[in-house]
Amino acid sequence: MTAPPSRRTPAWTVVLVCVALFMLVLDMTIVAVALADIQRDFDASLADLQWVVDAYTLPLAGFLLTAATMGDRIGRRRVYSWGLTLFTVGSLLCALTHSSLELNLARALQGIGGAMLLGVGLPMIGAVFPDPKKRAVGVGAYGATLSLATAVGPLLGGLLVDGPGWRWIFLVNVPVGVLALLASAIWLRDSRSPNPHRSDWGGAFLLTGGLVALVLGLIRGNEDGWTSPLILGLFLVAVLLIGAFVPWELSRDEPMLELRLFRVPAFTAIGFGALAISATLIASTSYLALYLQNTMGYTPFQTGLRFLPLTMAGFVASLVGAALFHRVPLRFLLGGSLILSAEGLLLLARTHGNLTWATLIPGFVIAGVGLGVSSAVISYGSLTCPPSQAGMATGTLSTLRQIGVAGGVAMLGALYTNQAQGTATERLAGAPFPDKTIQDLADALGSGAGTLVADHVPKLARGWLTEIAQASSEAGLNAVLFLGGGLAALSAITAFILIRGNAGGPPDPNEYEVEVAPRYDRHDRHARHHEHALARTR
Repeated sequence: MTAPPSRRTPAWTVVLVCVALFMLVLDMTIVAVALADIQRDFDASLADLQWVVDAYTLPLAGFLLTAATMGDRIGRRRVYSWGLTLFTVGSLLCALTHSSLELNLARALQGIGGAMLLGVGLPMIGAVFPDPKKRAVGVGAYGATLSLATAVGPLLGGLLVDGPGWRWIFLVNVPVGVLALLASAIWLRDSRSPNPHRSDWGGAFLLTGGLVALVLGLIRGNEDGWTSPLILGLFLVAVLLIGAFVPWELSRDEPMLELRLFRVPAFTAIGFGALAISATLIASTSYLALYLQNTMGYTPFQTGLRFLPLTMAGFVASLVGAALFHRVPLRFLLGGSLILSAEGLLLLARTHGNLTWATLIPGFVIAGVGLGVSSAVISYGSLTCPPSQAGMATGTLSTLRQIGVAGGVAMLGALYTNQAQGTATERLAGAPFPDKTIQDLADALGSGAGTLVADHVPKLARGWLTEIAQASSEAGLNAVLFLGGGLAALSAITAFILIRGNAGGPPDPNEYEVEVAPRYDRHDRHARHHEHALARTR
């Protein structure tokens, strides 16, 4: 059954797009509090847990822009339906898996479906609201959904994991996905671009392949040795593929990723901010959640509660950031939010044996404010582009966010394992255990097992081993948070350097008028700026 066109109202399009977005973002944030339980059920290593996150975000990063182009060509409602089907089936498979490998393969299927949904979401809202003022309401609902899903994810995840079990964080998507699929067939309005681009499958292959090789090398580096032929080979493949991606995109008449947007300093700063905030603050939440559960002994729901200062501060700050976007200079808004994120991470990086959860609150709140404001700046920053390039800019920033999460989880995980394992090996030296037992304990602590390792030794040694486990976990987490804070601070400095002027608010949309043809004539662009300046004085 289908509804007549008159019943396919813009409101239904906004609702269905936001429902899909809510599920997508929820599955990015909700899984953090389930990692400890997944680790115990599957006897998973830290590398397996990293893939639970990265197997989802890598397809999102690699195929998002290609999915958006597909929607432009064949119709966005069709791509939405395909994506929702894949995401729902992937969610069901996640709930039915019996090993970490099966789970990660199902997560990859979720990610492919998520890329299709995310790629057509904002363009669908833009198509049903030709009037800019009405479109702003739809985009505002989209942004509010993004913030809300981020805020409630850890709490809802903890409630489900403590209740029916971690499989339900995926299973709840199935009825919602089926209902949304039926509703989309009846009420979702279709749209497509009048001048669609061709799909850039070559670019998608180069980007995705390069990212997979890079992440795989980072995840396996500690286990196989950073100078082993396998790891060096993976990094070489990553450099070659990502290196080839740049000239490939620059040579295309219709590239998947319009790299010429990065000629605009303000856009480059916003893009770098999106990458940095995802690779540092967002990626570090997985390791914070493991520490709270495996070392501090909190349940998943208690962990979700302790994340509330971060998530709720981010939710409120995103609303404030959106209101300030047209009133505060971009360099101060973006740079300031990144400084707050860095300060929050550095405040969190002081875990020690006498730590209580209340000690984390100041760091969580400050980091949350930085996250919320930066998210608003990144979301609204692409809207300063001319309409012809707003879709590409939005997709590019979304892609950078996913690349940041995938790369950040792998990079921070490698550091965590190195520090926790090294500290454990040093402190276990001379312990009255066989060498293999010592190595197994060090490996477990490097995988984030925390004080749970004490359950596997005789009672007389548990108190002593608990102290070692706590010190090792603290060393790993502090290293992750210190590195995250440093990189966030570096991105703040970059924002202040790149963004100049714009004293009255966001960047001038005219700055984004870049050539989309392979050739780029700097003198023509300067001539156009002179023409615009003359036109304004007449």
